[in-house]
Amino acid sequence: MQPIGGRWNPRADFEQSVLAHAPSVTPEQFAAAITAGDRFFAASPSTPDYNDYHRVMLRHLGVDPTSQLLTDLRREVPPARYLETYPDVEQTLGELSRRGVRMAVVSDAWPNLPDLHAGLGIDRFFEAYAISAVLGCNKPDPRMYHHASTSLGLAPAQCLFVDDDPDLVAAAIRLGYAGRALCRDSTTTVSDVPSITTLTELLDLF
Repeated sequence: MQPIGGRWNPRADFEQSVLAHAPSVTPEQFAAAITAGDRFFAASPSTPDYNDYHRVMLRHLGVDPTSQLLTDLRREVPPARYLETYPDVEQTLGELSRRGVRMAVVSDAWPNLPDLHAGLGIDRFFEAYAISAVLGCNKPDPRMYHHASTSLGLAPAQCLFVDDDPDLVAAAIRLGYAGRALCRDSTTTVSDVPSITTLTELLDLF
């Protein structure tokens, strides 16, 4: 899946929610605050808590992180309002499932990822989730990969790991998994790992 508008964090309605409480914040201030949030995110050993992440940006904006504002920033909205799947995703996952391919998700994400997938209608394809915020580690920590394969009851050699970061695919291969780097963007540099440009190419492997 991908964020509508191209930005994963903060959520696409971040500015709108903050402006409802602090209408004088400028676009330039938002840009600087989001950069501060990016630094906080990058420095965290695992996916940080939503409220902690939002507080960093609000402090940078000089906006009081009241409980109401933090609640507004985390309010439930339908995933389809800010997320979408790539055109090849649902059909490919459906065909893999039809062929009996068992699937799990390994993601540096917050605990609500299964709910997001449910909102997009793709959760039914996955038997297990290895989520960084739940496990307390990020890829390429071996625990991320092993949690998924163990949950499926499969050995690493029986699994194919797909990721859009070639380095994470290389890490999986070193752990005994097969791997493919998904490089939708033709400018992505692929090192020494096998790659694909669309999920549909996975069908040739099963």
